Amino acid sequence: MAYTLPPTPAGPVGSQYCVCKVELSICGQNLLDRDVTSKSDPFCVLFMEVNGKWVELDRTETAVNNLNPAFAKKFIIDYHFEEVQKLKFALFDQDKSSTQLYEHDFLGEFSCTLGTIVSSKKITRTLLLGNGKPAGKGMITIAAQELSDNRVITLSMAGRKLDKKDLFGKSDPFLEFYKPGDDGKWMLVHRTEVIKYTLDPVWKPFTVPLVSLCDGDMEKLIKVVVCYDYDSDGGHDFIGEFQTSVARLCEAQDASPLELECINPKKQKKKKNYKNSGIIIVKSCKITRDFSFLDYILGGCQLMFTVGIDFTASNGNPQEPSSLHYINPLGTNEYLSAIWAVGQIIQDYDSDKMFPALGFGAQLPPDWKVSHEFAINFNPRNPFCSGVEGIVQAYSACLPHIRFYGPTNFSPIINHVARFAAQATQQETASQYFILLIITDGVISDMDETRHAVVQASKLPMSIIIVGVGNADFAAMEFLDGDSRVLRSHTGEEAVRDIVQFVPFRNFRNVPKETLAKAVLAELPQQVVQYFKHQNLPPINSEPA
Repeated sequence: MAYTLPPTPAGPVGSQYCVCKVELSICGQNLLDRDVTSKSDPFCVLFMEVNGKWVELDRTETAVNNLNPAFAKKFIIDYHFEEVQKLKFALFDQDKSSTQLYEHDFLGEFSCTLGTIVSSKKITRTLLLGNGKPAGKGMITIAAQELSDNRVITLSMAGRKLDKKDLFGKSDPFLEFYKPGDDGKWMLVHRTEVIKYTLDPVWKPFTVPLVSLCDGDMEKLIKVVVCYDYDSDGGHDFIGEFQTSVARLCEAQDASPLELECINPKKQKKKKNYKNSGIIIVKSCKITRDFSFLDYILGGCQLMFTVGIDFTASNGNPQEPSSLHYINPLGTNEYLSAIWAVGQIIQDYDSDKMFPALGFGAQLPPDWKVSHEFAINFNPRNPFCSGVEGIVQAYSACLPHIRFYGPTNFSPIINHVARFAAQATQQETASQYFILLIITDGVISDMDETRHAVVQASKLPMSIIIVGVGNADFAAMEFLDGDSRVLRSHTGEEAVRDIVQFVPFRNFRNVPKETLAKAVLAELPQQVVQYFKHQNLPPINSEPA
């Protein structure tokens, strides 16, 4: 996740949702020529859909006499993974100095989601006129880049022969790091821990964002102050200080540490033979990248989406309005609402948009055996549906042909997706991450097997979203969602990380449908980053720090 706050012990860095800024660069090719005596003078306008209406966000400059413009002005947008952000890029030929768009000739437009752009990093598409036909041979190219400096600096430091401050004992030294603020005053960035009773301290290695330490400018002067803590009321005594830069600190290597003199200006003025108030040793300085979710997506990571649907008898007869599988006159039910809410977000991050849709807990024709892992399109060799619409069609089509039965076993479908996730790990690249959406109405029958399956899946590039429909007791689901405690299998093995997110649909019945997507997908960006970092896998095509 992108840094939005300095790290605090209270929890993970950043806000609850994955929010960062994306820069979009726009180029046009073969635009329509609307001018009689010269070529068009195009500019691009960016709109975003807000509550069903297109709202203008920004405009580029005008490219004079140019049918193949590359606009210098960039569009900057806040990126929210868990929202569908619909954008429209419209090109116009500037005719007058008016800001009213109807005063200018229309050259074509293109609409898509921000997710579509970032998942491809760069797209080129045909421009369309208002009637939906191509605007001549006009094309638009949109390239995305994350606007954040994700570099972090890790420092390992020590001191030698620091000035003694206590009359009866040794000093309790610590370091404070400052950078120049906008007001010209020094601003505290980081404080190390206090090392008690020593003049030769060795501090624990620490990591801070490079933006926090020096605004990302490695040549910028920073100030390091050496203090000692004489009591617990927060009063500090000054030992000395020095100014340096990150570029200078980077000269420190494991084999050859960097030594910097700690100077007390008052003592320096008073004493003629004053040398220093001790030496601060930079034992090592490393700059690395703290990759965000968007880094992995822009690097080409695909989100592989699978749906698992509960067809057990407790759902009720789908022909009757009381059934959870009954499709109402509006063409929906809680199962379909959950599929749409999650699927419409995730489908932007899968290039072929072919999604396996599986069912469990039903008897299947022709022999009416119970299956806990069947393709709802009845094609086990090719269980893929085309887009979220394909899943919805396959779901509606299969309902009349199966008998709802039981029990409610989760582990077969979890293990099914885990097999594919395990295959993906053989590539040893951050190229695929698997998401299983299970929609269910009730209590899990195979709890021990499911716990074991989740614990094993926590070692893989995989997350599980469970949406509980109906009004059953979902206490067991909360147990699988390891937000409050670490999940253990029945053998006692702990999950490596929390990969299950559970939400009861009943909490979202009377709120906008987007709210469900935000709730179920809130933890996903963090889980993706956590897995790839744990495996030491950088994004594909990532630049070195």
